[in-house]
Amino acid sequence: MNWDQIAGKWTELKGSARSHWGDLTDDELDQVQGDREQFEGLLQQKYGKAKEDVREEVNSWLASMDRTGA
Repeated sequence: MNWDQIAGKWTELKGSARSHWGDLTDDELDQVQGDREQFEGLLQQKYGKAKEDVREEVNSWLASMDRTGA
């Protein structure tokens, strides 16, 4: 699944993102509105991780979306 598909289904996929990154709130995910840069920035801020590490986590999450057919 590519990010355009994620952005288009953001409302549906917010739950998956919350279960993957448990510290995120619904309000934070609503503010991101499916924008990858904002989402990754939020993860960096929330978890104190490097940009490259966050990018890898998001890519892994995307791959899991492909495997589950979400």
